[in-house]
Amino acid sequence: MQKLKHTLYIFWALLFLNVAFVQAQQDTTKNTDPSLSGQYNFMLSKSKSLYGARLINPSRLSSLWKSVNDTLRKERKQLQEAKQEIKAQADNIASLKGEVTGKESSLANANASVNEIKFLGMSFNKGTYNTIVWTIIIVLGAALAFIVFQSGKYRHEATYRTQLYQEVADEFQAHKVKAKDKEMKLARELQDERNRWDDARGR
Repeated sequence: MQKLKHTLYIFWALLFLNVAFVQAQQDTTKNTDPSLSGQYNFMLSKSKSLYGARLINPSRLSSLWKSVNDTLRKERKQLQEAKQEIKAQADNIASLKGEVTGKESSLANANASVNEIKFLGMSFNKGTYNTIVWTIIIVLGAALAFIVFQSGKYRHEATYRTQLYQEVADEFQAHKVKAKDKEMKLARELQDERNRWDDARGR
């Protein structure tokens, strides 16, 4: 009796496995989600349970495994391409950094040459040169203003002295005229006295 029960269990199990396998092979339902997660969930939804175990259609399992491998290959290829692109970009960045450094150096040299002025064989910074030039201009302007002021004073003094000289010259001329008149008057008086003297002796 025990053997019969055991045999019946085996028979029903084989029959159930056979039916499940046939159903799994005959199931032609299409999966609408082609992603790995969708394929896995579709495979689980179409599988049958037997004593806690899942009966999975081998073709679906193979398809899932193929999709996994294809996805891994694709991801590895994309990863390799990304690494190559990152390396190319790193090389490009290093090259650009070198160019930027060179251009910064050239710009610094250009700025230095623009800000540098040579005068009398000496190099000056533009700011220093401007300061020196404006200092010289201010000093010369101050000196010119002082000279103009002094020359004005001297011109005024010269005008004053000229006026004084003219006054003295006029006075001297007037004195000269007066002296000449006086001299002529004295000469006439002297001549008159001589004439009188001669007249007095002639008598």
